[in-house]
Amino acid sequence: MARLHDVVIDCRHPASLARFWAQALDGYAVAPYDEEELARLRAEGVLDPEDDPTVLVDGGLPRLWFQRVPERKVHKNRLHLDLRADDLDSEIDRLLGLGARLVTTFDDWVVMIDPEGNEFCLA
Repeated sequence: MARLHDVVIDCRHPASLARFWAQALDGYAVAPYDEEELARLRAEGVLDPEDDPTVLVDGGLPRLWFQRVPERKVHKNRLHLDLRADDLDSEIDRLLGLGARLVTTFDDWVVMIDPEGNEFCLA
């Protein structure tokens, strides 16, 4: 039986979007770069982790991988994340401060988008 391990998110700039989601999600952080990983990146011609084409955000399962793709997002997501918060209004404000935008408000949940335009719900 298969188990969910990673959620992979296509994006234009993995490092900055990974930082957004690491700050948005409780218990998640951008995976640290050790010397072995930095050497692997240098061997691929990536001299700065800010230019890493794949960035991991870890905090348990599922992990989030952000991978660079050349095209921009142009349509509604076919898959999105649903988040829960103890205080909806405070969490909306916090996520807006991180760079999210509010799209639609319902009675007890909202639709937001991350800095690259990926939709997610918050209740």
